[in-house]
Amino acid sequence: MERRVLLAIFLSFAVLFAYQSLVVPPPVPGNVSAPPPGVTQPIAPAQSGGLSPGPGTVAAPVAPPQAVPLVVGDSEEREIVIETQKARAVFTNRGARLRHWILKEYKDDAGNPLDLVPAVVPPTLALPFSLRIDDQAASARLNDSLYKVSGVSGTHTDATAQSASVTFELETADGLKARKVFTFEPKSFIVNFSADVMRGTETLNPIVEGGPGLGDDIARTQPGSFLSPNYMYLAQAIYHTHGDVEREAGTGLGAGVVREGTFRWAGVDDHYFIHAVLQPPAPTRLEFLPVAIPTMGTPPQVGQYVAWGVRYPASPQNVRYYLGPKKLDEMRDIDPEFTRAIYFGMFALLAAPLLEGLRWVYSWVGDWGWSIIVLTIMINLVMAPLRHKSVVSMRKMQGLQPQMKAIQDRYAKYKVTDPERQKMNSEVMELYRSKGVNPASGCVPMLLTLPFLFAFYAMLGQAIEIRGEPFFWIRDLARLDPLYITPALMGLTMFWQQKITPTTADPTQQKIMMFMPIMITATMLFAPSGLVIYWLISNVWAIGQQYFTNAMIGPPDAPGSKAKDSRSLKDIVVEKSNTKNTKSAKKNLGA
Repeated sequence: MERRVLLAIFLSFAVLFAYQSLVVPPPVPGNVSAPPPGVTQPIAPAQSGGLSPGPGTVAAPVAPPQAVPLVVGDSEEREIVIETQKARAVFTNRGARLRHWILKEYKDDAGNPLDLVPAVVPPTLALPFSLRIDDQAASARLNDSLYKVSGVSGTHTDATAQSASVTFELETADGLKARKVFTFEPKSFIVNFSADVMRGTETLNPIVEGGPGLGDDIARTQPGSFLSPNYMYLAQAIYHTHGDVEREAGTGLGAGVVREGTFRWAGVDDHYFIHAVLQPPAPTRLEFLPVAIPTMGTPPQVGQYVAWGVRYPASPQNVRYYLGPKKLDEMRDIDPEFTRAIYFGMFALLAAPLLEGLRWVYSWVGDWGWSIIVLTIMINLVMAPLRHKSVVSMRKMQGLQPQMKAIQDRYAKYKVTDPERQKMNSEVMELYRSKGVNPASGCVPMLLTLPFLFAFYAMLGQAIEIRGEPFFWIRDLARLDPLYITPALMGLTMFWQQKITPTTADPTQQKIMMFMPIMITATMLFAPSGLVIYWLISNVWAIGQQYFTNAMIGPPDAPGSKAKDSRSLKDIVVEKSNTKNTKSAKKNLGA
């Protein structure tokens, strides 16, 4: 039994590594749209910068809008900058759209402040907060005309101390009117958005474009092979409906899909960031479309994004949009259910408290690399008694192997279906009872620790706190070790740990199990270095505890214990009975 459970433990780790390495969060077919579950509904053709391109393409430019004189507008294009403590928003008055959303606390691969709006957005794609109505020509005027700006002094507004609003207004000679209002809070990644569109006396309900997201460097990460697994997932559609969080990977969106229903929040996210609308009025219509955008640079790259749009039951009024990191405390302050956008998987109940623990340790240590090491040691210290009990039990089981082998040899000639084989099981259980050994006691304590180990693994894989944080020669704890030092040390310590751990497996099985460290090391070569450091420190702790336990319980049984036990079950029972009778007789004589 111990052998099977040990094998199951290693296979569990292997499955976990393979899942985290090679599989992104599973795309879940939406069940809230008009089409049947699992059926994608193509998005209608583009209307002036809408969701037009098919996956992997950029559509041909649309014809410029027919010039219509402006009654209310501006004479020249300019940018409006709004500064908060968290972000720097840059709007263009051409279409009153968001051109840049720069996060002040996060950097891109080049070390510059991270912009969540892609650097290059083709004219065939909509910038965030573009408006789309059923009339393509009118949509083009809404997004290409120069709006009048009010609520700002010059081109810059400071919202770092108190909230601020910016208003964009447009009116054309043919009766088309539009008004957009953006409100910002000093310490928030949220922007409140209102929009009104009218044509004459008719009120129109536009689709609000979210634009292609997200502008993180992850968009240009190419999926890895088996030897170079991708530990970060690209942009995907995500929404919270009916108490569940649904995720649809960009590769599964086909030519675009529509989801309709009631949503607690919805938008587009990638591994570390999210652009979402919060608590939209119902019913809400969501549109998602995968797009590939070539980027500037040498060599040129292609970013994989998901463009999206929202239509509300009426013109949006004070609708909240979040453009920022998937940071646990930030999201929890907004809505506890919003934290479920962080993909902890089945270990969310344990991973979230562990992340809080990591943040607490960091508040004392001041370095994320050392914080991972300290928290790893603390967790292993708590689990030390269970590991000690497991090792002691395995040592006892190891000492019984010669007698177990003798019993098995006596019944080797019988087939598995032969009733005589049942006697072998009876003898084995009697041997356990006579020696005071519980075959499950060596495995159950270790199994109890696995959920915490897996949860810590899942937490480090998603924690944005370690993104961009250096540690000695490692430039980013969320990326691979550039020198592959920590994966190599992890593999060596895993091999060492397996060599010194007591086991009842036969020599052939032990040799096979020795390939497991090689397989796991190959998988972890390209893992985030924070994960590898955690695994390395756990191995070092387990090795140290193994030697400490060996010193406490002494060496294994003497070689003389390897003599074959030729007694039958009947002999063992008779011997125990005689022993009891002898003790009883001595007690009576003493009386």
